[in-house]
Amino acid sequence: MAKAIHDAEKHAARMKAIKQHVDKRIAKAQEEKGTFVLLTGNGKGKSSSALGMVARALGHNMKVGVVQFLKGDWATGEIDFFKSHPNVDWFIMDTGFTWESQNRDKDIVSSQNTWAHAKTLLQDSSYDLVVLDELTYLLHYDYLDADEVLETLLSRPVMQHLVVTGRGAPDELVELADTVSEIKDIKHAFKRGIKAQKGLEY
Repeated sequence: MAKAIHDAEKHAARMKAIKQHVDKRIAKAQEEKGTFVLLTGNGKGKSSSALGMVARALGHNMKVGVVQFLKGDWATGEIDFFKSHPNVDWFIMDTGFTWESQNRDKDIVSSQNTWAHAKTLLQDSSYDLVVLDELTYLLHYDYLDADEVLETLLSRPVMQHLVVTGRGAPDELVELADTVSEIKDIKHAFKRGIKAQKGLEY
């Protein structure tokens, strides 16, 4: 980070230079297309960030599809809030976390069934934003065919925005995405013995 400047004239000159730099980048970035955002890393907040974009899109009266691959039947505030919105279609994989089912074959079938919903959204240009929450785990466990997933993401409607979340995103997804954020785990309340809190974690 640049050192703070306390002289008013020097500060104004620096801010002017920064503004000119930002304005040039904005002027250059004129391509309008659907953007692929990948949120990965071990830190808390990937799904929360994605759902923030859902709220933003709904604020613009956009149509949104959300597919949650590992949430199961766990009741959360965001599901209760968003599922009742007329512009949202929401699908949840029924087996939930793979360590809950402890049955690989069952998880694969459930993953493929849920992926079928995702494919439908990714082939429908009426959806302005599609969120695939925790998709990376299914690729990591080989529950889905990675080539098919990548091809489907590549061939989605040109103006459709996409957000994918999950730890350990494979290099192919990182390469394909337009924006990649890695959320780092520095501290987490759970590791200090504090249970998940309503309104914060669920």
